[in-house]
Amino acid sequence: MIFSFFDKAAVEIQSDHMKGSVDSWRLCTVTQVEELKAIIRLLPIWATGIIFSTVYGQMGNLFVLQGTFMDAYVGNSSFQIPEASLSIFDTLSVIFWVPIYDRILIPVTRRFTGHKSGLTQLQRMGIGLFISIFAMLSAGILEVVRLNIVKRHDIYGVKEVPISIFWQVPQYFIIGCAEVFTFIGQLEFFYEQAPDSMRSLCSALSLTTNALGSYLSSLLVTVVTDISTRDGKPGWIPDNLNYGHLHYFFWLLAVLSVLNLGAFLLAAKWYTYKRSVGTLPAIKSEADHTI
Repeated sequence: MIFSFFDKAAVEIQSDHMKGSVDSWRLCTVTQVEELKAIIRLLPIWATGIIFSTVYGQMGNLFVLQGTFMDAYVGNSSFQIPEASLSIFDTLSVIFWVPIYDRILIPVTRRFTGHKSGLTQLQRMGIGLFISIFAMLSAGILEVVRLNIVKRHDIYGVKEVPISIFWQVPQYFIIGCAEVFTFIGQLEFFYEQAPDSMRSLCSALSLTTNALGSYLSSLLVTVVTDISTRDGKPGWIPDNLNYGHLHYFFWLLAVLSVLNLGAFLLAAKWYTYKRSVGTLPAIKSEADHTI
């Protein structure tokens, strides 16, 4: 009912035929109006994916930067792990969690929700957003530990701090888990809830959150650097992280993720599925009307 004012676009009035042909910008079909309202209802859910993409994008920049100031050698050998290669643990996490979700979580949750997938797409996305918060907390805690080692041994000028780079694995693994829930749930949600004639467009729209998340990440780094380097201070993210406070930036992303989760819960509570999807015939359930 909140978008009922759009219905006026499909109401035919006498002036619409004064010039002979009908102006499609002044008079629309009922189908076009309903498609527009369906797209608008998707936008709040779409917007909440931007912060998650910002968190996800840290694997390719700040996680790598953090790793360059850690011990990248494997044991006592001379073999050194490239910092960027740790993203393989994100892939391994996805490989690990997909069968867990498919073989364990779906059958268990299906008994309680009556939904064929165990959880609705919105529930799945919400879980992913919640898990992503812990990825930033994990990265921040690791940075605090690393800086304490630097302070304890007074090795501010040393690039390879004596702490193994493999301590970064948990934050990669957590993001991979969040990715399974959020990105896949997001694609399914936009495909199923989009108007039938606009499914490809809406699926592509869901992917734009990746690009916007990268832009937002760059904007946050620029703003944080500008503010934190005033009065001659090294800032949160200096060239030498031993003098910086990278963990503050991770805390910032964690706080933004919490706020984003709150916004998502409000948008999901407000959202109504366009049709019943996935309810088991033998079970009466209201899963499709909740997040």
